[in-house]
Amino acid sequence: MSYVAAVEHLQSLGQELAHTAPRRKFDLATMRVLAAALGDPQKQFPAVLIAGTNGKGSTAATLASICAAAGLRTALYTSPHLIRVTERIRIAEALEGACGAWLLDIPEEDFARLYFRVDETAQRLVASGELPYAPSFFETLTALAFLYFAERNVGIAILEVGLGGRLDATNIVDPILSIITDIALDHQEYLGETIAQIAREKAGIMRARGCVVTLPQDSEANNSIAEAAAVLETRVVNAVKYLPADCFAADFDEQIPSAPLRANHYEITLGDERLRVRSPLAGTHQQRNLALAIAAAVELRNSSSYTIANTATACNNNSYNITNAAIAAGIANTAWPGRLEFLPPDVLLDVAHNPAGAWALRAAIASLPAERPRTLIFSCLRDKDVSEMARILYPMFDASGGRPHDHIVFTLIDNPRAARIDALLNSARALGIRAHAAHRADEALTLARRLTPDGGLIVATGSIYLVGAVREAVLER
Repeated sequence: MSYVAAVEHLQSLGQELAHTAPRRKFDLATMRVLAAALGDPQKQFPAVLIAGTNGKGSTAATLASICAAAGLRTALYTSPHLIRVTERIRIAEALEGACGAWLLDIPEEDFARLYFRVDETAQRLVASGELPYAPSFFETLTALAFLYFAERNVGIAILEVGLGGRLDATNIVDPILSIITDIALDHQEYLGETIAQIAREKAGIMRARGCVVTLPQDSEANNSIAEAAAVLETRVVNAVKYLPADCFAADFDEQIPSAPLRANHYEITLGDERLRVRSPLAGTHQQRNLALAIAAAVELRNSSSYTIANTATACNNNSYNITNAAIAAGIANTAWPGRLEFLPPDVLLDVAHNPAGAWALRAAIASLPAERPRTLIFSCLRDKDVSEMARILYPMFDASGGRPHDHIVFTLIDNPRAARIDALLNSARALGIRAHAAHRADEALTLARRLTPDGGLIVATGSIYLVGAVREAVLER
């Protein structure tokens, strides 16, 4: 069967967050039965599991790049994708020396072959009564990824949790290390109405007498993580020492080539050495994600910080040989599109899909020259806090608020959970801000370029689906 047929069939599966999705999907029973029928591939490689509301993808991409720079055959599993579903499943082959490697998407032929293997297994399990219903979109993809990583005999897999943590499909692995990034209100319908409740769900990726890397954050989140760690006797590693001592002392004169935003260039102390951090990921909020990735790399190379359950499949039974040079090279080589990503000559993309992400984007926009005109392309999912994101972002593009050359363009995204255009327009009217509308992302980009004066900047944000569509349109042109 072809890759196209595999993707079409995958799209027909139930989406966990669709408004018609049954709550029964949020358990690990289906995933465990499916994985067992496939030979439990998740037990055939060491894994790092990363949960959080914001920053988990950036942290995962950075840590995977560090491991690849150390010469490890590294796997990376993330979600959702920007343009192609194969972006979620990547592997970097081991290279000689600590020179790094690009993580490459799973080939289409491997994706199709493994997809139909998973699907056929699932159908057999449903027919025999071993499963009450077919696995969902995310469960199927996760099983496919685990098969691919086991088949390729990876030395380490960096896995980003999809939703929550405790009941996420990725949580059937037995991680050698867990990471919890910043936690904020998001997906309350599924995870809880408070930061404390959401943090408890995220803390479900920790293991008894294991190790978790995190940073101080909201007091409710700190308390929930600490309480869960105490019960499990999990060692908590605070990554704060890997933050720049003074963010204003960072070398902000070095800008991303051709980009309007300042790069994260600074130095920290790592062991007895000074480590030069040169990350292509812009935004001061990325310094927290970088600190988490660095702390995780240090723990991985510390032979006493964790144990590997199945030493027969471990690439190094004592510790991973991750040098400071590999950490620096991995950070510098990190590729994580759509996160304050500048596409010349005039488009800035950022996946700010909740209020916390919107605040981070607003801080980045505030660092731009005030006189530079800018246009916002915005869309989001209807289950997001549109009114709160509107209050954070729209005033930065308000033509009637002292920025006469600025504009806002709303558009639809290709997702059944997409917010309606009229709802988006109403969110602007409620603030007394004028806005335009387009039916598709490519049309929104064309309109934004027509409205934006020469030398201006177009900022596309609000949903990863929008960012992916705009990115594809820009690259096609």
